[in-house]
Amino acid sequence: MALDFPNIDPVALSLGPLEIRWYALAYLVGILLGWRYALSLVKRGGKHLRPTADDIDNFIPFAVLGVILGGRLGYVLFYQTDLYMQDPLAIFKVWQGGMSFHGGALGVILALFLFSWRQKIYLLRLSDIVCACVPIGLFFGRIANFVNGELFGRPAENVAWSFVFPWGGDVPRHPSQLYEAALEGAVLFAILFFMMRNEAIRARCGIVTGAFLVGYGAFRMFIELYREPDSHIGLLFDYISMGQLLSIPMVLLGVGVIVYALVTHKPLKAKG
Repeated sequence: MALDFPNIDPVALSLGPLEIRWYALAYLVGILLGWRYALSLVKRGGKHLRPTADDIDNFIPFAVLGVILGGRLGYVLFYQTDLYMQDPLAIFKVWQGGMSFHGGALGVILALFLFSWRQKIYLLRLSDIVCACVPIGLFFGRIANFVNGELFGRPAENVAWSFVFPWGGDVPRHPSQLYEAALEGAVLFAILFFMMRNEAIRARCGIVTGAFLVGYGAFRMFIELYREPDSHIGLLFDYISMGQLLSIPMVLLGVGVIVYALVTHKPLKAKG
């Protein structure tokens, strides 16, 4: 019953020794579209509020560094600690793959704290705008995972839309990358999109941030039921995957941020 895997070349473009991969393009497209969407959200909020369009432009390099450095270090710490302890220089071999969303999220959170502190911008208003944009990058990133045939799902022999992945043996498997693109990307973006269009929700800075954390964490924990656990880790305590374990603090933090936003209802600050 399995569908034929499309076997798309992971290299989108070759220019001599230079190879441009779909995964790199996914990062690029996600950042560019997220940037443009963030600018549109800033305009909708009014010119008298920060962050302004210039603030968003200035924050992009911080966000990119947070995603790349945090994602790489998160993968090293959460998924392959023993390997990189044996060969520390392998940490810098990013072309071999290995990025963690949860690590990237921590990197962006740190970038948000530092940038908002230095620029004297209300942290939760900036984070609301950034979090509303993140699902765009998640969508394209998961599509790239599918193209690469990586992070595939668990065996699904009786599922009509299953695939036999190149690196997953001869067993039909769930296309968990597409599940993640749909839920963590498209559905989560739609939820946050309509929340950002609601003036009452936008005024209570932090609700969108909390909704993103809860939404991503919940979707990720659900999809992990269909995603093949990392072979070198397996299920922790024979029950929970690393992705689920790392998502629990996200959900709890998201709930805490929403409660804080509802209780404090800090007014939006004028541009200073």
